Amino acid sequence: MKRASFKEIFGWAMFDFANQAYTLLIITVIFGDLFTRVIVGDVETDYRLGNLLWSIALAVSYLLVVVVGPVAGAIMDFSGVRKRFLFASYVLTVITTGLLYFVAPGYVWLGMLLIICSNFAYAIGESFIASFLPELGPREELGWISGFGWALGYVGGLVATAFALVMLGEVSQENFDRIRWVGPFAAVFFLVAAIPTFLWVGERGRSRRLKGGFRSYLGIGFRRVRATFKDLRHYRDLAILLVSVFFAMAGIYIIISFTFIYGAQVIQWDEQVRIIMFVTVQLTAAAGALGFGFLQDRMGARTIYLATLMLWIVAVTLIFATPWLGQVLPLEAQHVFLMVGSVAGLCLGSTQSAGRALVGVLAPRPRAAEFFGFWGLASKMAAIVGLMGLGLLQMLVGLHVSILFCSLLFALALVGALGLDEARGRRVAEERECPRRVNLL
Repeated sequence: MKRASFKEIFGWAMFDFANQAYTLLIITVIFGDLFTRVIVGDVETDYRLGNLLWSIALAVSYLLVVVVGPVAGAIMDFSGVRKRFLFASYVLTVITTGLLYFVAPGYVWLGMLLIICSNFAYAIGESFIASFLPELGPREELGWISGFGWALGYVGGLVATAFALVMLGEVSQENFDRIRWVGPFAAVFFLVAAIPTFLWVGERGRSRRLKGGFRSYLGIGFRRVRATFKDLRHYRDLAILLVSVFFAMAGIYIIISFTFIYGAQVIQWDEQVRIIMFVTVQLTAAAGALGFGFLQDRMGARTIYLATLMLWIVAVTLIFATPWLGQVLPLEAQHVFLMVGSVAGLCLGSTQSAGRALVGVLAPRPRAAEFFGFWGLASKMAAIVGLMGLGLLQMLVGLHVSILFCSLLFALALVGALGLDEARGRRVAEERECPRRVNLL
């Protein structure tokens, strides 16, 4: 298989560029803080109600992805209209994100409803865009292609968030009339930046239609998912990978959600260090995704994936030890945390990129959307388990000690992936693409 043109690869990667702005502006940096402290505003209980409602909204949206993702992927593989599904998720993300402007203080249930809808559309769109990856080049080159997309995504997030911070100001009740524009800003950024994806990425699937409309396609989707579960024993290495991805993504979602909370509560950093950390993590994550992506094509996807998991264990251990390292080294704890954050940033982009590329290597191309639906299922279930697990642990032993839970998760992901045989998994995928060849063998 020949590599697609750089124009098409760049168009595919621009969707990562566009959707990373949603992650940072809505989930991580601005709207999550706005929802808990201003929209709910339960200051007398230290914002515990706001934090709980925010967690519930995100959990519900991820559960919807878990339920819908594999079935939607199976329907896309059968019908050959992946771009239509991607476009639908894109439009729903843009509309519901823009409507966040109308979530004023006290409009808690409207805010939760819109976050459930927008985060569901964004999260399932991640699986949809990933399903195009196997068609962009031979399996030997999927590493750098995936890494290029993830790196461009972090650049997009950095650009969008930098503009938003400058234009909209701080998150506060007094600044609400300006900061409420974060929803429309993120929506417009996503709307415009993703246009190259729909202009330049081709639809290579064979289009098939059924009589009976939506119910017929839904039936096909459920039947194909059931068949895949039964057939999963033939994809041993892909199954091993998905189990490993579950544990790895549980740890990554904790890092994404709690790094800045950890910096404020445990490290007690200054505002200037907080801003530097944000920029540093975005740049190192982009460099890690791109650099490890090139190494992946030369050293093997499995090797790089395992290396990033080991690096994660080291990084989380150093995060836990940062308060003591600040006493031993001639540096303040917040500056040590900044350096450790750079290591975590390298892991952040590379682990996710390597996992996505491995799915592309181990999945047969005619069923790529379906298997990427299972990849999304594993990732979103991991988000629910990881965040709820840390939430309970930090109630018992505090945030500082409970961060070691991430080391355990990455260790489990590492042990699980040791049984993965990339060459064997690739042969199975290639044979499943050519059933006649299997019969001849």
